Amino acid sequence: MEAMETATQGLALPELRAQALAALCCPDIERKRELANALHAAAAQLPLDAEALLTPPTASALPGRPQRPRLVMPKQVAQRSPFTLEGRAALIHAICHIEFNAINLALDAVWRFAGMPREFYLDWLRVAAEEAYHFGLLRDHLRAMPPREDGQPWDYGDFDGHDGLWLMCERTAHDVTARMALVPRTLEARGLDATPQIQTKLRRIGTPDALAAVALLDIILRDEVGHVEIGNRWYRWLCAGQGLDPVAHYGELVQRHQAPPLRPPFNQEARLRAGFSQQELDYLLGA
Repeated sequence: MEAMETATQGLALPELRAQALAALCCPDIERKRELANALHAAAAQLPLDAEALLTPPTASALPGRPQRPRLVMPKQVAQRSPFTLEGRAALIHAICHIEFNAINLALDAVWRFAGMPREFYLDWLRVAAEEAYHFGLLRDHLRAMPPREDGQPWDYGDFDGHDGLWLMCERTAHDVTARMALVPRTLEARGLDATPQIQTKLRRIGTPDALAAVALLDIILRDEVGHVEIGNRWYRWLCAGQGLDPVAHYGELVQRHQAPPLRPPFNQEARLRAGFSQQELDYLLGA
């Protein structure tokens, strides 16, 4: 508990979900990572008020994030070839940005949704800690790449990013079933499909930094399978409790919340390991 006490000095409440809200509101990246890791490590011993209706300090406090990167519309994010150094830095930066947002998404699930079993909150704290680990791996790699033309190292914030993941978080803020359906098992599951394609391209480039990135993506893909599985498991649990058919209800949620369409190729092997049923894969392939 000593690490938790050190990392959470100044927080008003020791309760688990209140701690998650405080970590989510933290704008400092390294402090947020520290809080997520410490909260996950101490979670089993922390008191939990699953019924508490928490309120963020201000609407603008969600999520806490640094001033950079600048956020733009998805179509305004510049596309660069990964066959150039700048392009590879931009690629790693984009994945790094996804992982930073994923920390916030996991912490948001913990504080926002009351009335869930304790295991739900522990699952998402584990995800928050693993996403914090992924962010650190990628940021360290970005900084270690051959430097920019001015001799300065690359870093998170050097390129623009977009806010698509958090937008879906806001759209599903009042429906935990929709959140499980459309964030972990839709938006984050796209990473299961995209990662092998990115790795293939990086292997073809073949530079030391590109091959080092391939190895990092192996770690991230392994963990993301588990994260998507958590989303699948809780989505089915919620559907079962409401007497809903998971496949039919998923289609309704996609339309209701304007989720982006998913297009093949799909990493069917990874999706099966992440808990998708063959019926759900057939739905995706036929959509």
